[in-house]
Amino acid sequence: MRVALCVARFYEDLAQRLEDGARAAFAEAGIDEIDRFDVPGAFELPLAAKLAAETGRYDGIACLGAVIRGETDHYDWVCQEAARGIQDVQLRTGVPCSFGVLTVDTMQQALARSGGGKRDSGRHAAEAVLALIRVRDALAAAGADAGGGSR
Repeated sequence: MRVALCVARFYEDLAQRLEDGARAAFAEAGIDEIDRFDVPGAFELPLAAKLAAETGRYDGIACLGAVIRGETDHYDWVCQEAARGIQDVQLRTGVPCSFGVLTVDTMQQALARSGGGKRDSGRHAAEAVLALIRVRDALAAAGADAGGGSR
C-alpha cells in the first residue's frame, strides 16, 4: 500500500508535528511507502491532492496543515475552500483524502491538537484515510464475491 501526504508548510512547526502523527499511524498500519508533497498553505492542498490522486499511485492521501484565525475574514475563505476542495478531490477521484487541517483561533489550540495524544490531528487524518481504504476494499471485495453484477 502506498499513501501520500500533502503538507501545507505555512506553519512549519505545526506541519512537522502533524506529519509526525500521520507517519506514526501509517507505520503502525504497516505502511512504509509514504510520499510527501509540500505546498505553501492550506489553500493549495486540494490541487496537490488532486494531482497526487490522478497519478493512480496512491491508495489514499492525508492533507495536513493549519489555519489560525487572524483579524480578517481570510481565515474563513481559506478554511472553507481547503475543506471543499479536498472533499471534491476524493469524491471525483475515488481516492480517499482526509482533512487534517487545523482550523483554530490560536497557536495554543493548534499546539494542543498537533502533538500526540487524543487530539493528534495528524494521526486522525491518517486513521481516516485508512478507514476509507478499508471501506473501499471491503465494498470492492463484496462486489467481486457477488460476481460483479448490480442489484
